Amino acid sequence: MSMRKLLMAAFSLVLLVIPVWRAGAGGSAQGEAKKDVVLEAADITAKIFPEKVFYRGQVGSVQMRNTGGVHFADGFYVLAGLVDTTGYASSLKEKYQGYLLTEVGTEINGQALKPGAYGIGFVAGSKFVVSDLGATTVLEVGGQKDAELKRPVPLQVVEGADGGGHRLYLGREFVTIKRAR
Repeated sequence: MSMRKLLMAAFSLVLLVIPVWRAGAGGSAQGEAKKDVVLEAADITAKIFPEKVFYRGQVGSVQMRNTGGVHFADGFYVLAGLVDTTGYASSLKEKYQGYLLTEVGTEINGQALKPGAYGIGFVAGSKFVVSDLGATTVLEVGGQKDAELKRPVPLQVVEGADGGGHRLYLGREFVTIKRAR
């Protein structure tokens, strides 16, 4: 084999190897899986969460400073916010403290919840109640109290302790929210 043919073969091999090598090296940076992002109040705007919400025949203002949520890697949201419940009957105020919007099926402490808009709140004994827009209870689960929480705020969403889901806190009380599979 002549030197010229040997150089041509080596050059051809290099031309074939470089694109494959670049795809492998660049693929790890570009192909990294997106992660779920926990949203704080500053991240939530009227573009993704309404400033006024409808529940049981009335419209209430959302306390935008008391909102939180999760933006899933595939672009869907679960959002929550406290609502000014002035004007509601005291029996409704007991279980309606906030508003939950979910674009995907979720599990709250293992109980399934379909996508939609809901009223939420904690009632006596750390029971978390989810109700439809007509104030009919659709889900009740036991919540937990987090005595270790250093700085409780009215509403926040944080990454779950075990990495399996997220915690929705109202003060020190919380439930675990996971994306339904």
